[in-house]
Amino acid sequence: MATPTKVAAVEEITKDFQESSAAVLTEYRGLTVAQLKKLRRALGQDNTFSVVKNSLAAIAAKEAGVDAFDGQLAGPTAIAFIKGDAVAAAKSLTDFAKENKQLVIKTGYFEGKALDANEVAALAALESRELQLAKVAGVLKAPMAAVARVLDALRVKLEEESGAPAAASEAPAAEPAPESAAADGAAEEN
Repeated sequence: MATPTKVAAVEEITKDFQESSAAVLTEYRGLTVAQLKKLRRALGQDNTFSVVKNSLAAIAAKEAGVDAFDGQLAGPTAIAFIKGDAVAAAKSLTDFAKENKQLVIKTGYFEGKALDANEVAALAALESRELQLAKVAGVLKAPMAAVARVLDALRVKLEEESGAPAAASEAPAAEPAPESAAADGAAEEN
């Protein structure tokens, strides 16, 4: 018979699965509380690293429609629920696993697709979203800069052909003569 505590735990894990774009299943045998705390900080605020009971996690995964963890829930299990940048979180996990051999990355899922440990490592090897966006912006900026240079060169050539430098074409119009000088000129003519 299910206790209210277990039902609540399953609901919470199910909610975490549903709100996450990715999740990574790990075994954390031998890690200290301080090491787990360091890992949680490395994952960032948008992501959570939760120690879960295997039977409850299996029920929650099934309820959330995640089949990536079937047969993998054994031993001391913790799941990284990733709600932010999946690449950055996967990189944090793999970097931490390299430094702390006790953390074993078993499997994961990303946007509904099951990932094995090698695919999680491949995800971590991708460039971050910010770096990818910066590269796209650079690619888009290059043609615009080239067009600007061509237009500027065309402007300079047209100015050289007309014989008027850029500063002269932008000079203010001649100021009108003062009224007293105009009046003196009219008096002389009479």
